[in-house]
Amino acid sequence: MKPSKILVALFLVIATVSFSQDTIQKNDYRDVKTNKGRMFVYWGWNRAHYSTSDITFKGSNYKFTLHNVKADDKPKPFGIYYFKLDEITIPQTNFRIGYFFKENYTVSIGLDHMKYVMRNNTTVKIDGDINVGGSFDGVYNNDDIVLTEDFLLFEHTDGLNYINVEVSRYDNLDNWLKFPVKNIDINLTEGIGIGMIYPRTNTTLLGKARYDEFHVSGYGISAHAGLNITLFKYFFIQSNIKVGYINMQDIRTTASTTDSASQHFTFFENMYVFGAKFPLTK
Repeated sequence: MKPSKILVALFLVIATVSFSQDTIQKNDYRDVKTNKGRMFVYWGWNRAHYSTSDITFKGSNYKFTLHNVKADDKPKPFGIYYFKLDEITIPQTNFRIGYFFKENYTVSIGLDHMKYVMRNNTTVKIDGDINVGGSFDGVYNNDDIVLTEDFLLFEHTDGLNYINVEVSRYDNLDNWLKFPVKNIDINLTEGIGIGMIYPRTNTTLLGKARYDEFHVSGYGISAHAGLNITLFKYFFIQSNIKVGYINMQDIRTTASTTDSASQHFTFFENMYVFGAKFPLTK
């Protein structure tokens, strides 16, 4: 299923589950407030999948669009850098801190540190013109071009940083599942988010010098659903799936501000995190 269709489906699931869980909460045998007023924080890792994308490059003496470009994430094998403070951005990571402003609702801010790598040595369609005094000069009209490394390298690998605010709902499922276990709570979480895209884009374009500085390039919106297992009311592990849309209209590609790129695409992300929640006051 395409990520765009998954996005629509997940929004429908969230609406349905939220409505049904209102009824479940009313019948919850535990009439004890355990979440409201608590903070939470988590850390973990992700894998990401992307739809195809049309990417437009423009600058002095060139403007062209590559159609239906494919890309992948860039996971790292498990290693010590997953935990070392000076190397924790090497993997694809997730960080979030939030607050339960109601028993079942949170507001949070976080970073989804994904990675996006355009597939080289594939053939795509190209429209536009290039006149920079190189071997790729020409006028293109839906022509084929091979994405060789001497033509283009294009990656958001440090990374495709989605800095976002989320509003989420948590529902305890112990009663619903008829699986009450002392000191273990099983929760369903779902929510929506919005934020900015702050990538470090690694680009080599038409023989120009490599460029990879951080730059606010656009925005994203997303929806997520996940399963949370809380231990002793303070510690938890959680698995989330997230789908969203990213629109990047101002991607830096070279040291010159006259050079830029733009693209938009949908994404599907699955993440695994661990964290803790704690009261602000006793």
